[in-house]
Amino acid sequence: MSWNAAQYIESNVHVSSDTSPILVSQSAGISTESGIPDYRSEGVGLYARTERRPIQHAEFVRSQAARKRYWARNFAGWPQFSSHQPNLSHQALANWENAGKLHWLVTQNVDALHAKAGQHRMTELHGCTHRVICLGCNTVINRSELQKKFIALNPSWNEKAYGVAPDGDVFLTDEQVSHFRVPSCDKCGGILKPQVTFFGDTVNRELVYSLYDRLSESDAMLIVGSSLQVYSGYRFALKAQEKSIPVAILNIGATRADHLSVVKVNARCGDVLPKIMALDEQQHEIKG
Repeated sequence: MSWNAAQYIESNVHVSSDTSPILVSQSAGISTESGIPDYRSEGVGLYARTERRPIQHAEFVRSQAARKRYWARNFAGWPQFSSHQPNLSHQALANWENAGKLHWLVTQNVDALHAKAGQHRMTELHGCTHRVICLGCNTVINRSELQKKFIALNPSWNEKAYGVAPDGDVFLTDEQVSHFRVPSCDKCGGILKPQVTFFGDTVNRELVYSLYDRLSESDAMLIVGSSLQVYSGYRFALKAQEKSIPVAILNIGATRADHLSVVKVNARCGDVLPKIMALDEQQHEIKG
């Protein structure tokens, strides 16, 4: 099944071609195989199984209590969340880049797993939780540095949490959060926020336009592990259609762009992506 799926995708978008660079757009479905849950998978995503919802940008900026709750939960979940490692799909995409098959990768994930896998030609569309920015002076620090500050400010805080979300959030009660202390920016005393696009915020327009340019330079688009329910990612499928660039989709379940695709494969990313590269190697062996 997975070999047939790989051949089906390759024959339609020619991933293994030496002259046809592709743009890959992907989301949470690729990281679930690394142990990070997603929000929208039918029946198993956090939206289906729990009442938990990610924090809204306006709430974080407006409410000190909301920021305290967010950072306490993030602090508790960070050791587990930051320890996740790339899986076969991340490694396959990095291999495609090294082989000159992948023109650009657009990821909506904030987990840094592509960077850990060695991906360079990519854009983290919604930012990355491994970086923290000051909303006052725009200073950026590593999230690991902030973890040390949290520990120094909360030496006796050792609350237990469970259920790490795609952004590193966990569940804690209000009582558990009540005594947690949150540092301010060392330079200006401003509010510290993960360098990610929270729900309710917008992606930088210039960044989107630059990715339209990367798409225009590509001969095909492959959508991986995404339902595209968020317009932030769906817009690239619409732009591909506008530019008559063929779209292939690899995802478990329906997506918002199924009607735009020339091929749709319903399968796990890790079962298919590594085999596409293997097909390329076989073809080169036959030609050689």
